[in-house]
Amino acid sequence: MRYIPNAKKEIIRMMLDEIGVKDVEDLFSDIPERLRLKSPSEIGNPMDEITLYLEAKEVLSRNVTTDEFLSFLGGGVWNHYIPAVVDEIASKQEFYTAYTPYQPEISQGALQAIFEYQSLIAELTGMDVVSASHYDWSTALAEAALMSMRINHRRKHLISTAISPERLCVLRTYLSSLDASIIPLDYEKDTGFVDLDDLKRKIDDDTCMVYVENPNFFGVIDENVTELADIVHEKGAILVIGVNILSLGILKPPGEYGADIVVGEGQQLGIYQSFGGPLLGIIATRFDRRFVRQMPGRLIGMTWSKKGVRGYVITLQTREQHIRRERATSNITTNESLMAIRAAVYLALLGKDGLKSLCEKVLVNTAYLVKRLNSIEGLEAPVFRSKHFQEFLVRSQKKKWSEIQQHLLKRGILAGISLKERFPGYFDELGEVALLATTEIHTKADLDRLVQEIEEVVA
Repeated sequence: MRYIPNAKKEIIRMMLDEIGVKDVEDLFSDIPERLRLKSPSEIGNPMDEITLYLEAKEVLSRNVTTDEFLSFLGGGVWNHYIPAVVDEIASKQEFYTAYTPYQPEISQGALQAIFEYQSLIAELTGMDVVSASHYDWSTALAEAALMSMRINHRRKHLISTAISPERLCVLRTYLSSLDASIIPLDYEKDTGFVDLDDLKRKIDDDTCMVYVENPNFFGVIDENVTELADIVHEKGAILVIGVNILSLGILKPPGEYGADIVVGEGQQLGIYQSFGGPLLGIIATRFDRRFVRQMPGRLIGMTWSKKGVRGYVITLQTREQHIRRERATSNITTNESLMAIRAAVYLALLGKDGLKSLCEKVLVNTAYLVKRLNSIEGLEAPVFRSKHFQEFLVRSQKKKWSEIQQHLLKRGILAGISLKERFPGYFDELGEVALLATTEIHTKADLDRLVQEIEEVVA
C-alpha cells in the first residue's frame, strides 16, 4: 500500500462517493460476469530471476514462426520480405526512442520522416492529406466512421459484409455508445463485388457513410467501385474505401474513383508480423476543409523560415487531445509513427518500379496457385468469378478445412484461414472455405508443395 497513495479505505470511499458508485467492482460492470475472475489467478510461487528466465524461454520455444513453417496466412497480417536497410534506418535511436515530436526544433529528422510517409501514402492512394498514424486497419475504419459523423451529422453506416469480422467488431465497439446504426451491405454471390442494387435500396438521406473494400476481405478486385461513388455522393453520404495498400502499386488508387476517405493496413510495408502487432493503420482524405479539420491523428507540415530554411512542424494541432482535451478529434497518441517510418523507408527503397514488380510477382503467384488448386478434384478455387490480388477463397467439397489444415500443420504448412472455424456465423453460406494468401516470398516450389500436400488429404 505504501506505493499506492489512494489505497486507503477512506480515500477509496471518498472517490467512489464523488463519482456516485457504491463499490469498486461496479467500475468493471461492463465486463461480462463469465469473464471476471472470482479469485486471484494461480500463477505459481515466486521465482528467482534465472529460474523465471529459463521457464519463460522454454514456454516461448513452443511458438512456431513463419521462418520455420511455410505460411499462407493472411486476412490482416501477411508474410513479406523486409530488406535489411529498413531495420537499419528505423532502428536509429533518434527514431526508435522518440515518443512524440512536439518540439520541432529538436525533432526535425523524425518530422521529416513522417512527412515523407504522408507524401508516399498520398501518392499511393490518390488522396491529398494523410494522417500519421493509427493502430491498425480496424481502428482506422472506426475513426473514419466517427470522422464522417462529425462532418455530416448523420448516424447510419452502410458496411460491406465482404470485410473482416474483426474490423466489423472494432467498428461496433467504437459506435456502441453513440446514437449510430450499422446496416450490412450485401455482396454479389457469384462475383464477390459490392451489390449495387442492395446499396440503392438501403441508402437514404440519413446515410452517414458507405464502406467497401477493394480488394475486399476475399481478395476480390471489386469492379463495381467505379459506379459506387455517384450513388453515394448523390445522397450526400461519405464514401470510405478500405484498401490492401500493397495492391496500389498496380491497381487504380481510390482517389481516382471518388473516395472521400481511404483506410487500410500498412503492415505489408516493411513491418514484421510479430505475432499480430504492432500494426499500422492508414487513413487519408481529400483536400476539403471539413475533412481535414475533422481528421484524427497527427499531421506533419513543411514550411520555410524567412531566411528560406526548410522546416517541419506538427500542423493543425488544435485537433489534438493535448490542446483540446475531450473536444479533440481523437486521443491517439501512442508512437505508431515508428511503424509509419518503417513504411516510408520500405516504399522509398522499392520506388515506383520496385513496388510494381512486387505486385506483379504477387499476381503471378495468385493466378498460378488458383489454377493448380482448381485442378484438384473436390476443390473449387477461387469461389468468386473475379480477378483476385494476393488472397482468394478455396472451397473444399469433400472434407472440412479444419481437417485439411491439421494435416498440413503436421507437415509444417500453415494453410490459410478456415472462415467457418475462425469466424463462425459470418460466412457460413460459403460452406467449407479457406482464405489463402500468397506473397513474393513464395517460390514456385513452395506453391507446388502446398498443392501436393492438399491433394494427398483431399484425394
